[in-house]
Amino acid sequence: MSKPVLVVGAGPVGLTMAAELARYGAPVRVVDRLPARNTRSRALAIWPRTLELLDAAGCAGAFVATGLHAQAVSIHAGRRTLARIPFGTIASTFNYLLMIPQSETERLLEDHLGTSGGAVERGTELTDFVDGPDGVSCTLTHAGGGKERVEAAWLIGCDGAHSFVRRRLGQVFAGDTLPMGFVIADAHVAGLPVPPDEPAIFWHPDGAVMFFPISRDHHRIIADLGPVPLHMPDLGEMQRIVDRRGPGGITLSDPAWLSDFGVNERIVRHYRTGHVFLAGDAAHVHSPAGGQGMNTGMQDAFNLAWKLALVMRGEAAPSLPDSYGIERSGVARRILSDSGHMTRIVLLENHLAQRARNLVVQQGFRIPAIRRAVAGRLSGIRIGYPDSPLNAGSARGLHGPAPGQRLVLRQGRAAGGPPRLVLAARDSAEARAIIAHHPSLLAATACPPPDENGIWLVRPDGYVAAVARNGNGSVITAALDRMTSQGS
Repeated sequence: MSKPVLVVGAGPVGLTMAAELARYGAPVRVVDRLPARNTRSRALAIWPRTLELLDAAGCAGAFVATGLHAQAVSIHAGRRTLARIPFGTIASTFNYLLMIPQSETERLLEDHLGTSGGAVERGTELTDFVDGPDGVSCTLTHAGGGKERVEAAWLIGCDGAHSFVRRRLGQVFAGDTLPMGFVIADAHVAGLPVPPDEPAIFWHPDGAVMFFPISRDHHRIIADLGPVPLHMPDLGEMQRIVDRRGPGGITLSDPAWLSDFGVNERIVRHYRTGHVFLAGDAAHVHSPAGGQGMNTGMQDAFNLAWKLALVMRGEAAPSLPDSYGIERSGVARRILSDSGHMTRIVLLENHLAQRARNLVVQQGFRIPAIRRAVAGRLSGIRIGYPDSPLNAGSARGLHGPAPGQRLVLRQGRAAGGPPRLVLAARDSAEARAIIAHHPSLLAATACPPPDENGIWLVRPDGYVAAVARNGNGSVITAALDRMTSQGS
């Protein structure tokens, strides 16, 4: 395991990838062409499923202590509240939306990487690579112009929407640029008639204006431009938009950032090409509606890191990482579709359609089941891998998750060391025999199962790989065999 994994890009995705690999004991280098860490707020939302994964990694506490805990999101038309979607119904320990600037997310992830001995190599750019039979030969160019040849076991492009790695692979970034533009401001907000930690969306016949808390008195304000071309706004323009589309009485001041942006919906066909992987915005981009982008990329990292670490240790078949693209592309396509639909609903232009939308939202969200369903979908806890090639068995007749579904374990995980799958089963000769059959893949002890009548095999990223009834442990053993060289 002497060759490192080379991670390109030290944003939230690259830092998560590097930190997970380092936590699992895999040699890793993470490089970024910029000389210093990002200081902009950029992405703000961390949803419960991502917090659960950060918790399993041992660093959620720092995030929870730093960010704002949004208990709901509200939708308004002027002074009239159409809907309020509470997050307290989300079936997670983290039943809220964590609002935290991306600059803080990156700082905390870099601190976490440091606990495993890792560090970001800044001012260092990947300028070429050649994939070979035993790894990737990479050329790095340092800030002073010096070049370095690195022989990497794997190369992971976490280098954003304009990814050099993706372009060098010749991957087509298939999709569309939506015919709409937005202006954005991070500013002090006074007079907003919602709780200070609550995201709020205001609909108006001219368009929408949205407020997302950054701190107790600073917000991200986003508004669509309608037919107006993209341009850099000033504070006066943002104030005029808020005055027209908001509830009235809101004052903006002290802007920290003003910008504009367009929306792309794109995804690559292949997440893996030989020893090269793409993750985060390098693999998929979509509308910011729903705040899913950074979360999706970080979850890409949690999915891939344990698989690569096991392969590098010689404990899993080289084909194991093939499941990464199968699993994560399905998630990205669903989120791309969901965020696109949300964007189009928010930005309806026909006034009759707007009135119908407002009525449907007002009436529909009075139904608790609809509020719960929307909160659950936004939270990420319903993300699963029903078509994963790693899945085996069935939960039919058992009270617990099916293969490919999430299962949060309260014990049986270690904060560091090699990745280990966990058996969720009652203590029995059968469970002990399964663990003895694969001691290098499984945690040494089982943890309590969701149902005493079943056995669950849980992956390091908190998803079920296999389920069997007691007495059918061969299903679990066969699933483990397929992951290892024994099954390749």
